Amino acid sequence: MPPEFTLRPSYSSDAIWIAELRAVVMRPDLERLGRWDPVRVRERFLRAFQPEHTYVIHTAGVDAGVIAVRQEPDARWIEHFYVAPAHQGKGLGGAVLRHVMAASVDERPFRLNVLQGSPARHLYERHGFVLESEDQIDVFMLAAGIP
Repeated sequence: MPPEFTLRPSYSSDAIWIAELRAVVMRPDLERLGRWDPVRVRERFLRAFQPEHTYVIHTAGVDAGVIAVRQEPDARWIEHFYVAPAHQGKGLGGAVLRHVMAASVDERPFRLNVLQGSPARHLYERHGFVLESEDQIDVFMLAAGIP
């Protein structure tokens, strides 16, 4: 059974710890791809952070991750989906993804991108995401909205 969790809105004050979480979570994939830069990984998040689209995943008494859902006219983009390593492999990511997708109220598809070779791709495929396009670094995926 997946762990219980709640999603709370994020605030500007969450930016620094989320940037640190991003660096920890993405480091293995970025190192494998030869793209690891400890400053850039944080700065890139801080430049793009939109608290109004981001939710903090709270479980077992701690903030254990984040997920952002950015609305576009033709799709809903899942972005900045990071679960702290101590909470990975326990079903939390899948439960959060199912929750976000089930809360959908329209037919627009979900889109996201994941780094080439990332184990997270398997999570997305298990939840209906399919390959849309890819390059040497990123895999772009798509899942249908409500039929």
